[in-house]
Amino acid sequence: MNATLLVFVGAGIGGALRHTVNSACLRYCGPDFPLGTMLVNIAGSLVMGLLAGYFAFKAGESWSQPARLFATTGLLGGFTTFSAFSLDAVLLWERGQAGMAAFYVLGSVILSLAGLVAGLALVRAMT
Repeated sequence: MNATLLVFVGAGIGGALRHTVNSACLRYCGPDFPLGTMLVNIAGSLVMGLLAGYFAFKAGESWSQPARLFATTGLLGGFTTFSAFSLDAVLLWERGQAGMAAFYVLGSVILSLAGLVAGLALVRAMT
């Protein structure tokens, strides 16, 4: 199967799972705190760590590249991109690039928040 199609299908499943978790948390815990998003980010990062470690140290050639793409970029990417962000940050740290890891984390968080604020401001200015 085409790699892009595998990622597409995995992302659809991951997105549906994310929606399920968010809906359940909203129903059972209320809207006062984004618990669903927090749980999705934590669980997705945990599973990404488990998969990355398994692929690197245990799986060898038993998992094909398309299966890895489906599981990580597709399924976990659809569930939460925070898991990919977490993996990238930790890999930079583990490679001894602490400064780049800090830049990546701070830059991603600050610029993402700034981008959201800018987008909201632009829409508000147009209405």
